Amino acid sequence: MDVQELSDEEFARRGNAIFEERVHPNVDVDAEAHKFVAIDVETGAYAVHEEERTATKQLLERHPEAKGRIWFRRVGSESAHHLGANLWSNEKHSS
Repeated sequence: MDVQELSDEEFARRGNAIFEERVHPNVDVDAEAHKFVAIDVETGAYAVHEEERTATKQLLERHPEAKGRIWFRRVGSESAHHLGANLWSNEKHSS
């Protein structure tokens, strides 16, 4: 199956599996905990850098065919970004 045809869940599963199998054993999680990892979910090639854009650029310089099939993750986290709403208003709250 072409990577472009994968569901979002399968794309994420493959990216996370590659991270656990190939990236995690080769990085110092404590020293690189906040770095981004750009992973080609088809080949398993990856790049690690403090900036997401630079990790992507490094990966694409070595593997230009990876465009459109990159999974992002942070070294010390299960995702690259945190999404959510701020539940507090701008008003001060007393404890």
